[in-house]
Amino acid sequence: MSTTDGVGLIELNRPERRNALDIATCRELVEAAASVRADGARAVVVAGNGPAFCSGADFGEVYGADFLDALYTALHAVADLPMPVVAAVTGPAIGAGLQLSLACDLRVAAPEAVFGLPTARLGLAVDPWTIERLVQIAGGGTARSLLLACATVDAPTAHARGLADTLGDRDAAVALATDIATMAPLTLAYNKRAANTYGRGGHTGDDVVGALQEEFAACWRAEDIAEGRAARAEKRTPVFQGR
Repeated sequence: MSTTDGVGLIELNRPERRNALDIATCRELVEAAASVRADGARAVVVAGNGPAFCSGADFGEVYGADFLDALYTALHAVADLPMPVVAAVTGPAIGAGLQLSLACDLRVAAPEAVFGLPTARLGLAVDPWTIERLVQIAGGGTARSLLLACATVDAPTAHARGLADTLGDRDAAVALATDIATMAPLTLAYNKRAANTYGRGGHTGDDVVGALQEEFAACWRAEDIAEGRAARAEKRTPVFQGR
């Protein structure tokens, strides 16, 4: 884990296992998410070391009693980061690897990227949160293809269907995150929370709507409003402070 120019990098580092997630790696993901938050990162890139993004769960541990708890704690640690998170999918994102990419806000897919969720071939299952997130991001048709036919989706198809936001390599993912890191942090945090809330569909409680309205109002009260206005008048890039 490292943070440079406001961009935190969380890298899976099990290339000999194609970055398969075991309990130790899941716990490292939780620690890394806490670290980038503490470092004040304004955007985060999640990447894999080597030719795979994440080939899935480590089958040496997936059937153990503690694995599911470790996995979902890790996925939610990434998903709950307040800043935008970009997945650099530079190879297979299969099973738990697809879940990890879905926990991110944006996905940049390299030509060699492939997405899959072959749980039905293995007698396994993913939780409702994963399925809801998949439908929200890629649509019901793609979700059913992955879940019911255990299809695999290549990078161009993923991009066409919304599963990947853009095509490019790891450098492209870092460049996207670097650009995002220059944007207004309070606005980004509000936008992320609102998109996640309303993207789920169904009834949204009054307390949640009220909290979002307060975040919206806080954006308009922030000092960054004045900085944005001054930068526009002075024809320069704004330097937002997140307050």
